[in-house]
Amino acid sequence: MTESPKDEMWTVFKRLLGYLKPMKGMFLLSVAGLIVYGVVDATFIAFIGPFIDKGFSGGAPAAISNGIALPSNQGFHANNDVLMMAPLVVILMFSLRGFANFVSTYGISYMSARLITDMRQQVFEHYLSLPVSYMDKENTGNLISKVTFDTEQIARASGSALISIVRDSVTVMGMLVLMFYNSWKLSLCILIIGPIMGLVITVVSRRFRKVSKQIQTAMGGVSATTEQMIKGHKNVLAFGGQETEMARFAKVNDQNRHQNMKLAVAQAISQPVIMVIGSFALAFVLYAASLDSMKTDLTAGTFATILGAMMAMLQPIKNLTRVNAEFQRGIAACTTVFELLDTLPESDTGTYSVKRATGNLRFDGVCFSYEGQERRALDNVNFEVKQGQTLALVGRSGSGKSTIASLVTRFYTGLESGDILLDDVSIYDYSLKSLRNQVALVSQQVTLFNDTIANNIAYAYPGEVTREQIIEAATLAHAMEFIEQLPEGIDTQVGENGVLLSGGQRQRIAIARAMLRDAPVLILDEATSALDTESEKAIQQGLDNLRQNRTSVVIAHRLSTIESADQILVVDQGRIIERGTHKSLLELGGMYAKLYQMQFGN
Repeated sequence: MTESPKDEMWTVFKRLLGYLKPMKGMFLLSVAGLIVYGVVDATFIAFIGPFIDKGFSGGAPAAISNGIALPSNQGFHANNDVLMMAPLVVILMFSLRGFANFVSTYGISYMSARLITDMRQQVFEHYLSLPVSYMDKENTGNLISKVTFDTEQIARASGSALISIVRDSVTVMGMLVLMFYNSWKLSLCILIIGPIMGLVITVVSRRFRKVSKQIQTAMGGVSATTEQMIKGHKNVLAFGGQETEMARFAKVNDQNRHQNMKLAVAQAISQPVIMVIGSFALAFVLYAASLDSMKTDLTAGTFATILGAMMAMLQPIKNLTRVNAEFQRGIAACTTVFELLDTLPESDTGTYSVKRATGNLRFDGVCFSYEGQERRALDNVNFEVKQGQTLALVGRSGSGKSTIASLVTRFYTGLESGDILLDDVSIYDYSLKSLRNQVALVSQQVTLFNDTIANNIAYAYPGEVTREQIIEAATLAHAMEFIEQLPEGIDTQVGENGVLLSGGQRQRIAIARAMLRDAPVLILDEATSALDTESEKAIQQGLDNLRQNRTSVVIAHRLSTIESADQILVVDQGRIIERGTHKSLLELGGMYAKLYQMQFGN
């Protein structure tokens, strides 16, 4: 059974309050400040009645209402006392109000900043635990938007919205108590007007929440389009695609504007409607006060207090209506962020752990399909590669070679049948950390971070790493050849994703990273695809050094790089159709021989 919107909002709000538990002391102090602020406003209005009655009326209203005749000079003595006390009371009240405002504003700003920091950290860390299959399906712009835009909306809801909700609610409640205390007859109109206001706010709240979700989606589109253009900036310029990108961005930008205008319209309508409803209550009070039956029970001060309380209520009610939009945007953002946080992380039920595996790798009748695809990516794949051996995978693009590499590192799980074993232990029995510590991956899509070359080579290295180790790994990968020519050597900044380096240089750094990791299983997924012929020959010796005493799985289009492999598998449409050494496969005259002939002629 699905939750109603009201139940859903309450569930989300309770979960949001859970983030404030570590700061409950600051929360209580801030709420106390807001309550004091609202109470002072109500007290100031309450002070108007006695001030008018005793300060300006010579004590007459009090004498008539109590049935006691006071001498005129005694009444004027009371006038002077009240008038003398009034400035001091006003200064004290507004000083207290100012202090309460400071305490509450600072406290809530502190909590909002902490909440947004904690939530952003939690979302970011959750991204790191999500499976690759989830990230494949998601829009990058939406993922970034959740860390930036959505959490910002939540901070606003927990900040400015909380200030208004507590402070203005206390003010409204205080004014209502004051009105009923002074004249319950005049105040009865609130019992009729109040539910109507509540109904309007409820209807508008649903609209706010719905539109807010649409705004978040639109913002994700803006982020995604911007990121896409920035990543493909060179291609956009090369193909003259500026107008195409301008039109694409204009479309998503206008969608975002359209959704924001929907929210603005709902907000612009709701506030005047609330004010008009409130004016009926005010008009009723003014009309009732003119009736003779009411005049006998009212003094000038009492009437001024009720009128002042009603006027003072209008602004807090307006604030509550306005902040309702902010609050609903925050709740909508909370919903999407919590949905993300509730996404299951990578399955890590394995408990087996080993410091360093021997490196014997075996695929035993593996069948695998990607989610949402009927055709199998791998169909009954069997092979074994022992420590120190090199296994090469060749075949057309999309044949399933990279899928084999991705399954070894458990980037994808859920085999239809079969098993993958490392040292005769299922890789699904290993803990993820232990398994991935056994594997060094160099893919065709090299990822470098906006840091120094040294830090990119030593990325996530377990334990301490020396400068000498980094230089040794770079030398083995033939990366020092170009690094030494850079102005700052291995301390040179490479720019975002290594933009300041060539494709071949980036791949040599990636190979150096794998060399430094010194894992027993090495996966090279088109590791030399971006190298020119000279660089490729130079790095082959480094790769041969790297393969010593390691299990190597090499995926290659260039057959010259795998001629010395111990075993070559030819993969086509998820099946292994040929296997053997370079020489035996050429003699076989099958697909491998045809691929070789295409690359090298006779």
